[in-house]
Amino acid sequence: MPGLLRGIARTAVVAGTATAVSNRVSRRQAGRWAREDEQQMPSAPPPAAGGDDVIAQLKDLGDLKAQGVLSEAEFEAQKRRILG
Repeated sequence: MPGLLRGIARTAVVAGTATAVSNRVSRRQAGRWAREDEQQMPSAPPPAAGGDDVIAQLKDLGDLKAQGVLSEAEFEAQKRRILG
């Protein structure tokens, strides 16, 4: 009976360790993918010459910010670029 309990305990320790390692690897990989996605973020469209186009671009830029595609700093930089 002690041999059986020792075997069960060892299996539990190995399974727990494997689960912890697997979870850690998954979190690290998800973080790496998130950083790669942030680096590949699309920029706003280039500015056009007309006044209506500027307003449309600013609205599109605001939509991208509201969707979380652009950060506050990126939004401000693109807005300054559009407004000249």
